[in-house]
This record gives sequence, structure tokens and C-alpha cells, in this order.
Amino acid sequence: MSRLRLAYGTNGLTDLRLTDALALLADLGYDGVALTLDHMHLDPLAPDLLARTAAVARVLERTGLAVTVETGARYVLDPRRKHAPTLLDPDSAGRLARQRLLLTALRVAGELGAGAVHAFSGRRPAGVAEDTAWETLAQSLEPVLTAAEYARIPLAVEPEPGHLLHDLAGFHRLRAAVGEHPALGLTLDLGHCQCLEPLPPAECVREAAPWLAHVQIEDMRRGVHEHLPFGEGEIDFEPLLGALRASGYRGLISVELPRHSHAGPELARTSLEFLRATEAAAGGRAARGGKPR
Repeated sequence: MSRLRLAYGTNGLTDLRLTDALALLADLGYDGVALTLDHMHLDPLAPDLLARTAAVARVLERTGLAVTVETGARYVLDPRRKHAPTLLDPDSAGRLARQRLLLTALRVAGELGAGAVHAFSGRRPAGVAEDTAWETLAQSLEPVLTAAEYARIPLAVEPEPGHLLHDLAGFHRLRAAVGEHPALGLTLDLGHCQCLEPLPPAECVREAAPWLAHVQIEDMRRGVHEHLPFGEGEIDFEPLLGALRASGYRGLISVELPRHSHAGPELARTSLEFLRATEAAAGGRAARGGKPR
């Protein structure tokens, strides 16, 4: 069984130039990078985005890093409203701005050879009925899913605490709403599973395995949406990594610590050491015929 493919998110390395961040991850031994399109790294609104993307592609080729493109930058579209506008924005112009960002992300992903593009639903606007919000989400995603299918890059929607689509049940509701579109995939944040899913994270992996297109990982506590370094939360990682190994998932598993850029280089190092040691322990237990504890 091949080892897990580990990556680190650039949203946790915002104090580094992108070239320095990529060199760091390659030197540490990561398999890839989760690249958030944002002003400090690869700005999706920059007039010279095409040239910048080509330069990043050359660095990725030189370092051997695989890539997933993420679209969760806090203020990339609106300098005053976090993660706004979304696919649920009451203003059609706002929804269009988010669609354009996702379409740009798909173009960037194609140039970089990315395995997936990450997306999220956004919060349900005040005063909007839940059924209406789900209809809006499905309609907003139609052109993006069409483009993703054409590009042969899955659009990996992430259940995000506090959003309309916040759990695996919501993901399946979206699947039904878009007719089980072949380009729709899942970004599974394993900390979010610990935070709010009824099943333990390892069971979430088993349940979600057929739709996994991207995985994010960090530590977290039950009921508290706070991304924590490994060992500071409540997750039992050995059975979790064992479930990922057994699932057949071969995409990137990206460390997601967006509020820890001040210690990004050190956390990138210690996170990789923790995950590789835990993966080895899980693999050793499985080889002896035991289940991960």
C-alpha cells in the first residue's frame, strides 16, 4: 500500500513569498501544496495572472510538488467582508463575482496540473428560506461544474461550519440538487468531522471515500471550530490515517493551519514529522493484523 500524499496549505505560510514557501515544502519532503489564490501569493485578480501562473508552474515542476487550488481566501473579493461574496449572495453581481473566481481557479488549476479546485457554499443570507438557498447554490454552481467537467478537474466542495453546506449530509443534498454531476467532488476537512459530524473522523472518511477529491487535516476539538496544530486537539490520528490508507484515496492531504502563519515554517516541519510517524504506526498495526486503535 502506497504512503499517503501529504501537503501543506499556503494559507498557513502567508508571511513567506510563494517561491520560498514552495521551496520550504519541497525541502521538508512534502508531496504537494494546497495553493490558496490570494493577493500575497497568486492573486486571481492580477492583470498578469497568466504570466504569474506560468512562473508558479515552472517552480512546481522543478520542485516536484503536486498541487490543489483553494479558493478560501478571506478578503480576496471584498476587502471588508470575510469570504464574501459567495454563491448565495442576495445580489446577482456578487454571485457572479464568486463564479468568476471559481472559473479563474479552474483555469489556473489547468495550467498547474492541479488535482482539484476547492470551493464552499457560503452562509445562508438573513431572511432567505433554506430551500431557496439550496436552489440558489445549485443554480450558481451549474456553469462552474460545466467548466470543471470540460477541464476534467473536480470541483471539490467543502462542508464548512456555519455555512449552508456544513456537513456530509449537506454535501449529499447538493449532489442530489445538481443531478449527481460527475464534476462535483468533496473536500473533507478532518477537523470539521471532529467538530460537528455525528461520526468519528475515521468513520467520516469511510463514508465519504467515493467522493473524495481533496482532504484537509489538522487537530480540532468537539464543538469548537478552531484549527489546531497536531496534539493540541482531541483527534485520534492513528485510526484516521489508517482509514485514509484503506480508502483508496490518492489525492493530497493538506495541513490546514490558516491562523498560524507566524510559525508556519516550524509547524510545516513538525506537522510532517507527526503525520509520517503516525502513518507508520497505523501501517505497522495493520501489517500485524490489528486495527488502528
